[in-house]
Amino acid sequence: MRSTKPLLFVLLLAGAGLTQAMPAIEHWTLPNGARVYYAHAPQLPMVDAHVVFDAGSARDEGKPGRALLTNALLAEGAGGLDADAIAGRFEDVGASFGNDALRDMSYFSLRTLTEPKLMAQAVETAALVLNRPDFPPQAMERERSRVLVGLRRQEQSPEAVAEKAFYRAVYGKHPYAEPPIGSEASIKALTRDDLREHYRRHFVGRNATLAIVGAVDRATAERLAETLVGRLPAGEAPPPLPAPSAAQPREPLRVTFPSAQTHLLVGQRGMRRVDPDYFALYVGNHVLGGSGFTSRITKAIREERGFAYSAYSYFTPMAVEGPFIMGLQTATANRDEALAVLRATLAEFVAEGPTAAELEASKKNITGGFPLRIDSNSDIVQYLAVIGFYRLPLDYLEKFNQHVEAVTAEQIRDAFQRRIRPEAMTVVSVGAAS
Repeated sequence: MRSTKPLLFVLLLAGAGLTQAMPAIEHWTLPNGARVYYAHAPQLPMVDAHVVFDAGSARDEGKPGRALLTNALLAEGAGGLDADAIAGRFEDVGASFGNDALRDMSYFSLRTLTEPKLMAQAVETAALVLNRPDFPPQAMERERSRVLVGLRRQEQSPEAVAEKAFYRAVYGKHPYAEPPIGSEASIKALTRDDLREHYRRHFVGRNATLAIVGAVDRATAERLAETLVGRLPAGEAPPPLPAPSAAQPREPLRVTFPSAQTHLLVGQRGMRRVDPDYFALYVGNHVLGGSGFTSRITKAIREERGFAYSAYSYFTPMAVEGPFIMGLQTATANRDEALAVLRATLAEFVAEGPTAAELEASKKNITGGFPLRIDSNSDIVQYLAVIGFYRLPLDYLEKFNQHVEAVTAEQIRDAFQRRIRPEAMTVVSVGAAS
């Protein structure tokens, strides 16, 4: 995979708000079913395009790592060009191309200058990658080896070990349970036919979302869209993902690991990207553990007891209920007491909700910080890609602050009491034995 900037789609909208600088969003659908979202931003002679497919690891169908490896192979050989030739065509015109696969999606990003000849070569090269991948055998073995090295590196990371154990404990047999990178056994078992079948089924027009932001007019954006994704076969979008099964109380899962500190993750299923409780849960979590040093969790864990430098909580909204996670790192001797404090802090918040002062401070922080999050076209295009992929309203960004301001303490209490179960939290502890 060639990428200049990681694309954390699942977190991008967490702090969105109202801004007068946000350009108007236009939307249309191509004949093959691909959905296009476009915003004119003439300040710089550049254009950013992001293509997103519902083809992440949740679509691996029992072959973990298939989506990731398929995505990685696309830029390693296409239309008879090898990886070096593809990279050279982008570099020759000052363009950058990136790609990756997450749980919900596979994505591709292109940034190019808008000078016609330069943009034409960049867009045609990207279209070649998306429309005519070769899946070269040698490149596949090279990428397979790279992924296996990454898996071995993760085995040495207590944070990665904890995250994998947490997802598997929370999601069981659901597609979200397995990490996008797969496992050593699954990566070794994948074949070229597995990757080509994944590409054939999922990289189709009705499963594609394209976001375009930059100094191009609507007519140019339409031509760009047609070149990038308009040539894909129409195909069919995959069916919706199943809902995760209900969580059940269980004993803490403790993994022995030779680390200086113990990593704790505590949580459960959280919320969907499109969720009626989204704003109440998001604003409430900002008070609980999402506002850094001013959050309740940080005060209880760090300031009052000195158990950890950092403690936090967050929701990861996804196509179906993504996780709600609280976490920290602490000395093993403090593990049990830190866990007890984390549980108690959550239980108190669920029971009582935020104070008036906490709620007001969080609203000001959320709504006031948004301009920093859209200070470039590359930031804006990622928002558009999320809006398109999850079918959010076109005015979502414009009205976000209004929704945040409208949240009440009672709505937060109600949402947390209905959705969060302190007594049924999944607990994962990775560190030295007691």
